[in-house]
Amino acid sequence: MTNVKNIISTSVAVIATGAMFACVAPFASADSAQTSAVVSSRSFPKASSVKKNLFAESTSTSVDENSKWGGIETLDVPQTESQAEKEAVAAAAAQKAADEAAAAQSAAAAASRSEQRASIPQVDLGKMTGTGAELASFSLKFQGHPYVAGGNTPAGWDCSGFVQYVFSQFGISLPRTSGAQATVGTPVASLADAKPGDILANGTHAAIYIGNGQVMNAMNPVQGTAISDVSVFDGAGYSIRRVM
Repeated sequence: MTNVKNIISTSVAVIATGAMFACVAPFASADSAQTSAVVSSRSFPKASSVKKNLFAESTSTSVDENSKWGGIETLDVPQTESQAEKEAVAAAAAQKAADEAAAAQSAAAAASRSEQRASIPQVDLGKMTGTGAELASFSLKFQGHPYVAGGNTPAGWDCSGFVQYVFSQFGISLPRTSGAQATVGTPVASLADAKPGDILANGTHAAIYIGNGQVMNAMNPVQGTAISDVSVFDGAGYSIRRVM
């Protein structure tokens, strides 16, 4: 009896398995049929020939010289400047402005000196005699020479350097500073008693008296060496010393 049951169970299992495969096969067949029904089509024409030299073809393009490109061929494209070029232009402009300012200052200084000389009554040293008058006359030859701090030659001198140089041309050795020059020689009581060739000096300035309340002196970098009146001492006291 048991064997019969086993046989029946086996038969049922076989039949069930067969039925399952019978159901699966049509689905597989349907999928296959659907897949094979899909047809691809080209979206571009088939190439009829193979290009042999792509580089040659890409560089052999020619353009008709009469072609029009919407006016772009006549555009005036502005040239831009690099930062270095901009800085160079700015530096050149600044230098030009500085040169013009210096030239204007120099012209103004020259005009000022001319006006000052014109406003000061000139002393006729030719009517005076003595070594002092000769020294004062000699000093006038250096009008317009430059003022250079620490200098004591015609190439450039300061106030005491100028006085020292002029006296050296007459064989007289003077101290270098204006303060020391204010102590040399013999003191003169007042400006009314001063004579051409006397030294007017204090701790900050030195000059050579030429008469009529005027001195010859190296004034400053702007005015240079020129004639002025005794107001050049700015109201400060000064010594009058006679060396010759």
